[in-house]
Amino acid sequence: MPQFATVTHDVTFTPGDGAPIPIPPGRIEVGLEPDSATLSWDAGDGVAAVAAIPISQFNDYLRDGKITWEVKE
Repeated sequence: MPQFATVTHDVTFTPGDGAPIPIPPGRIEVGLEPDSATLSWDAGDGVAAVAAIPISQFNDYLRDGKITWEVKE
């Protein structure tokens, strides 16, 4: 079952050795693994974007309030 969250502030991912790329504010789908979090979002024009980040970085974003979990009702 997918988990959803919202990017509320500056969140980035770094592909390979490249420069950090921002993830736009808004709703994301989150897949958690022991060592990583996979984030996916609508990049516009029907294009889905996906990024994997270390679980420690994801937890830092949660702690800092840059990503917030959606409340299930």
